[in-house]
Amino acid sequence: MGLKKISDNTYEIFEEGMNVPARIFASKKILESVEKDRTIEQIKNVAKLPGILKYALALPDAHQGYGFPIGGVAAFDMDKGIISPGGVGYDINCSVRLLKTNLKKEDILKKQKEVVEELYRKIPSGVGRGSRLQITRKELNNILEGGAKYIVEKMKMGKTEDYLHMEEEGCMEDADSKKVSERAMNRGIGQLGTIGAGNHFLEVQYVDEIFDEKVAKSFGIKKGQVTIMIHCGSRGLGHQVASDYIQMMEKEYGFQNLPDRELINAPIKSRLGKDYYSAMCAAANFAFANKQIITHWVREELVRIFPKVKIDVVYDVCHNIAKFEEQIIDGKKRKICIHRKGATRAFGPGRKEIPEAYRKIGQPVIIPGSMGTASYLLVGTKKSEEISFGSTVHGAGRVASRSEALREIKGEDIKKEMNEEGIEVKAGSWKSLAEEAPEAYKDIDEVARVVDELGISKKVARLKPLVVIKG
Repeated sequence: MGLKKISDNTYEIFEEGMNVPARIFASKKILESVEKDRTIEQIKNVAKLPGILKYALALPDAHQGYGFPIGGVAAFDMDKGIISPGGVGYDINCSVRLLKTNLKKEDILKKQKEVVEELYRKIPSGVGRGSRLQITRKELNNILEGGAKYIVEKMKMGKTEDYLHMEEEGCMEDADSKKVSERAMNRGIGQLGTIGAGNHFLEVQYVDEIFDEKVAKSFGIKKGQVTIMIHCGSRGLGHQVASDYIQMMEKEYGFQNLPDRELINAPIKSRLGKDYYSAMCAAANFAFANKQIITHWVREELVRIFPKVKIDVVYDVCHNIAKFEEQIIDGKKRKICIHRKGATRAFGPGRKEIPEAYRKIGQPVIIPGSMGTASYLLVGTKKSEEISFGSTVHGAGRVASRSEALREIKGEDIKKEMNEEGIEVKAGSWKSLAEEAPEAYKDIDEVARVVDELGISKKVARLKPLVVIKG
């Protein structure tokens, strides 16, 4: 593939037509899976885009996506650079929230079947399951511009501490609901408070292992404790925002000089570039609000089952997002537009963007595993700001497509295997279980090991599932 090994877990390629090198973070084992699809070709194409800075990055969870590979990161100059829906993704701000409780593993085991049945009943998941929440068009506009803050302060679903422990405090301030189409609004209005399908999930987990006692304590995490992870995004609204602006950019700019038509883009400072960013922020706020409503319903249901339960937000981390951030580039502080697709922030101590409760220790990083496997809580580092634009992985990353998984794997077998491992699972269909089988993903332990060795995020705790709700 023309890759040159720079150091352990780091490879690079630079060819004619690329404005910067493409850099791949991977172990030998991960690199073998990355080379099986178009990931390297895609990250090389990203390196050809106007105004890109330093290098185009493929993280250890990287796999083929639309335009950018999923697990792709790129930073762009504010004056010469572009913003690309393919560098953000269709499920805008498809992200992860981690909740901590005062329950222990043994508490869940005593009522495991009740927990899985009642959470599945309470939280809509899967294709076609609409929201239990009915809102007006005016309320949807307010949610698109107010995010989780609006849900807490105006709809009284949660507490202030919830959004204080989220990226952006649960609200992207540049959101403009007027830049979101009527069709996107219609797709979103009935989906707030729903998980959706694909790799989205709600899990009740327990803390299996602590790797850093000091950081774990600062996050309020201890061994044997029950945690809850919510993985979902902006649903049909975000997908439609992406589709709308891809079409508008194609019409405005065409495909001339593009290495791949899926990398259609607009200059950051153009009218269309600004409009897309405002609409993307609105979709991101929808996702923040979506997880806040789900959090509220999880609390309602678990307090009914466990009257003395206490549930708090540890953190809510974005991925599939573009951000304007100040970073050190070649020794100088400058404002950049950073695309993180299938990647998350991993800022080290001291950054003002980190919630005050964690600012001295570093940003919490949440890496969900594939269905039935462990997930990880990590902490951001200064090293990530030096070598990965303050970014790390979002998950394990696929090694097999959904169609391949369906040919090889039966959902019934996956459920049986998970039950034998002590995990209760409830899903909308056997098909969804087969598509999201652990075998279809990279080894999450290997991915976590590599990012820890690279230093772009450091392991704090491993979380293992007890109850899994899938779409």
